[in-house]
Amino acid sequence: MKKTKTEGSKMETNKKVIEDLKGLVNIVNDGKEGYLSASDTTDSLELRDLFLRLASQRVGYVNELKNHITLHGGTSENEEGGILGALHRTWIDIKEALSSKEDEAILGAIETGEKAAIEKYDKVLEDYATHADHIALLQAQRTGILEALKEIETYHLHLER
Repeated sequence: MKKTKTEGSKMETNKKVIEDLKGLVNIVNDGKEGYLSASDTTDSLELRDLFLRLASQRVGYVNELKNHITLHGGTSENEEGGILGALHRTWIDIKEALSSKEDEAILGAIETGEKAAIEKYDKVLEDYATHADHIALLQAQRTGILEALKEIETYHLHLER
């Protein structure tokens, strides 16, 4: 049986949605891992609590994204072990900062990672029509990441003084 033009374009749209959401899952997972690593490294109890809270937030974001991947017919298994793209590599810089054990370096690396995540969300959000059924979710997650970035930047400013 031949697919109609509408069915074919819907399949292409679902494929694009799944691909975009998996990209977000990867960068959000990278953020979670970065925060967990940072929490293990810092000597500051206040920063450790902040990093653990933000890691937990990212776990929630990943679960929400995976639910939407499933709704669009995709599978979300094995996302954590994906190959990291250029944007995701920014979180890897955290590991280098962690080796210095300096909170200032850790916060700087986290800022870079959060900015990359926001860029990734912005790129997905540009395609409003494709992501219309979960645009509010994506906007809310982007806002949460932006708020985390502002909080990290505030801590970073205080350390620089």
